[in-house]
Amino acid sequence: MNDALYSSEILRLAAEIPHIGRLDRAEGSARRVSRLCGSAVEVDVRMDGGTIADIGLDVQACALGQASASVLGANAIGASVLEINQARDALAAMLKGAPAPQGRFSALAALENARDYPARHASIRLAFEAAAEACEAALTTTNTATATG
Repeated sequence: MNDALYSSEILRLAAEIPHIGRLDRAEGSARRVSRLCGSAVEVDVRMDGGTIADIGLDVQACALGQASASVLGANAIGASVLEINQARDALAAMLKGAPAPQGRFSALAALENARDYPARHASIRLAFEAAAEACEAALTTTNTATATG
């Protein structure tokens, strides 16, 4: 095990993923799978306007993907769709050498040492990519229902 990559913080995050399990009556859901390693994350959301009111996570990923999902689960409720999209983009940029995300999702800094392991990047990004898709699906469903209702 590479101690720089699998730090005690990564392992702690991976062991403590909040909001595990699917949501009943989810307004939006998305599943992302890494073709490289087979890691998969499914995210369900319920929205309150443009913010996440509840989230459910089904995480079948390596410790790095689990750690990323843990940061998402711990901080997503109350986050706006814009914050989720910004965190997704900041995480991807961090893995390519940019500074770690700030604000609500600053705990993603624990994954900075994964920069040197590009084969792991897809797994790390899964939870935030799925969350962004689930939020979009929820908003699309809500907007469609409002327009037809």
